[in-house]
Amino acid sequence: MKLSVVIPCFNEIGTIGQVVEAIKASPVKNCEIIIVDDCSTDGTRELLKKKIELQVDQVIYHPRNRGKGAALRTGFAAATGDIVIVQDADLEYDPQEYPIMIQPILDNKADVVFGSRFQGGRPHRVVYYWHRVGNGFLTMLSNMFTNINLTDMETCYKAFRREIIQAIKIQENRFGFEPEITAKVAKMECRIYEVGISYYGRTYKEGKKIGWKDGIRAIWCIIKYNLFNNNEFLITSRYYASNKIQAINR
Repeated sequence: MKLSVVIPCFNEIGTIGQVVEAIKASPVKNCEIIIVDDCSTDGTRELLKKKIELQVDQVIYHPRNRGKGAALRTGFAAATGDIVIVQDADLEYDPQEYPIMIQPILDNKADVVFGSRFQGGRPHRVVYYWHRVGNGFLTMLSNMFTNINLTDMETCYKAFRREIIQAIKIQENRFGFEPEITAKVAKMECRIYEVGISYYGRTYKEGKKIGWKDGIRAIWCIIKYNLFNNNEFLITSRYYASNKIQAINR
């Protein structure tokens, strides 16, 4: 089994090196590491070229800043592993928990796994109250449209069978990726599991980037990708249906 780790990166000079080291120290040894630099301006790009390129499988450079969703779109297209997982370029999520994330897929129980920061007894840094309220509202709204019972739709940690994530056309360029991908895997009737993970959240002073405008966009994305985009759904669902037996029997 080969795991592709896709890292969207923008202005993370203080943490990107540590994240790469943490991935290499994870219990999953056969990891393909793909970093997509989204036109960083703080020296991250220079650090990647000087020190990190030789430590990973691929570093892809966007010529202009396009957002997390766009970086993930690029990284997913380049992935070659059996399973693909998203890893932020900060230190909020722990690669030591990759086995927890991918086990339902390895057990042939899941096609997609969400890592929930609010499920189970793992460590969770106490940060912003209103972020938690907003996350709960967006997750609840998403669940109402998808009819699935997630506890943390906005989580970074999402793992996919590669053939599934590469069959989905990702349209959102920023943080709207989270509700978009949730709606689309639900429409494809993927087997979705959720596992508890730890979370070492950071503050805005420490580099957190998501803001209230992204929350407004997420509401629109929940409506858009659940109620519309039916033509694309037909395309992705046909692809998934044609590969479903092969994926399940892998």
